[in-house]
Amino acid sequence: MEKKLLTEWSPISFTSDMLKESKELNDGKIILKGPIQKSNTLNQNGRIYPRPILEREILNYQKLIQENRAMGECDHPDTSVVELKNVSHVVKEAYMQGDVVYGTIEILNTPSGKIIQSLIESGITLGISSRGVGSTKNQGNAQIVQDDFQLICFDMVSEPSTPGAFVVKEGKNLKQNIDLSKTFNKSDRINRIFNEILSWD
Repeated sequence: MEKKLLTEWSPISFTSDMLKESKELNDGKIILKGPIQKSNTLNQNGRIYPRPILEREILNYQKLIQENRAMGECDHPDTSVVELKNVSHVVKEAYMQGDVVYGTIEILNTPSGKIIQSLIESGITLGISSRGVGSTKNQGNAQIVQDDFQLICFDMVSEPSTPGAFVVKEGKNLKQNIDLSKTFNKSDRINRIFNEILSWD
């Protein structure tokens, strides 16, 4: 099966009081917390992420978090590579409770981070969206994400004004852009293999 760039959107909820409190408690930094992904749920893009696959990917993502490399961009690019010039935030924590992935995100003092901060302070509704590479399989009216899925990052994106109207870059003609060796280094790939071995019964 051909691997595609897969994205998944979730809204971020916040109030002006929450922003004020975040800055007061975090030396002026904006820290966002809440759900960032769901498994076993049909999303607006018609996809379902099975829980075992998402659990595995969140486990593998911990290495990037621990090394402070779990960066994301302002908007989704057409590539699997996280471009440093567009980084707006870093994920400080990600964990699953039931079918929901919860995260803690710090908005960075970068050009793209300042854009996100300005939008948030202006009351603009934003979303957090996962970016990964993998294939899907038709099952009824849904596309089931397959076992070859690899989570890359979580990006900040705008909210669709109409359900299902969000433009998702599904990866047509992206085959040449999917080079995971530029996304995951040798240590990341060894860690992924090690986690897989530990999961064997």
